[in-house]
Amino acid sequence: MLRFEVSVEDLLRSRFALSPAMDLCLLLRSLAGQNRPLPRAWATRLLPAFERLRRETELDAALALHTPQSGPNFVAPPPRGLNQTWADDLAMIRATPLEAARHEFATTATGPSAHDPRVRAVLDSTDAVSRIAEAMDQAWHELLATDWPQLRAICERDVVHRVGVIGEHGWATTIESLHPSIAWRGGIEIGFFPPVGSVRLAGDGLLLIPSVFVGNIAAHLEDPWPRTLVYPARGTAALWGEQATVPQPDALTALVGRARARLLSALDAPASTSHLARSLAMAPGAVGDHLAILRGAGLLVRARSGRSVLYRRTPLGEALVAGSG
Repeated sequence: MLRFEVSVEDLLRSRFALSPAMDLCLLLRSLAGQNRPLPRAWATRLLPAFERLRRETELDAALALHTPQSGPNFVAPPPRGLNQTWADDLAMIRATPLEAARHEFATTATGPSAHDPRVRAVLDSTDAVSRIAEAMDQAWHELLATDWPQLRAICERDVVHRVGVIGEHGWATTIESLHPSIAWRGGIEIGFFPPVGSVRLAGDGLLLIPSVFVGNIAAHLEDPWPRTLVYPARGTAALWGEQATVPQPDALTALVGRARARLLSALDAPASTSHLARSLAMAPGAVGDHLAILRGAGLLVRARSGRSVLYRRTPLGEALVAGSG
């Protein structure tokens, strides 16, 4: 079991962030068979490009740095906040000193693939950092960039939901809602971890990162990362097409139409027009038109939150969705 000792000051300093680089690493691990399997449609679409990148770039050198339990820090630097972009991550990767990278090579590149002559030539070269960074950048643009706006919207909506839970129910309920294996018992306990013991946050707070590719809870416990929990973002099951857990609103579709039924069903947590458009792969203008009609029918209300306008279901909207499941 892993336990985080948490003080009031830690809660005040805890925050959310997004990590494009970490999700890229998780995707690469899945494609290489080292992580949660991808849905068949995603694997069919991405595997040919992945295998070509392994032949034509230095991607195998980056993959050799991953173990079943972890990966190198320099290809997945700790994010600074919710506005983190791939360009931010890539700049940090490229800025890694060669000595720091080689220290990670020595501790993480221990599997059979690290002894491949081609991989070894990259890891031993004086330009290893730039060669691996270039391979990661190509992998980003060919494997993840197209889908990232939709995936990012799912993660952003998750954060909006969690912040709402914090405001309504507090941190303990929020932490326990991240995953069934997490319990709040005067601190944060994660039951399925091997015996790790207690980790003190020491007033620095906890970094919480939603991900669409992580299959379970993951944790960062060592520098340079802050103490971190990576958890599955809400809405991932629908993205992967796991419809057995997402009832299809047939009656609701017949009543309001397919597009409006999708929007109403998706609003299990407040969301903006842009978040809904990206997460559902719909045109923003069409989303706005449908939301206006749903709002006029008394199924939605809207309220400003910072610079965004968030929509949520009314009790009537909730009743319609619940009755259609």
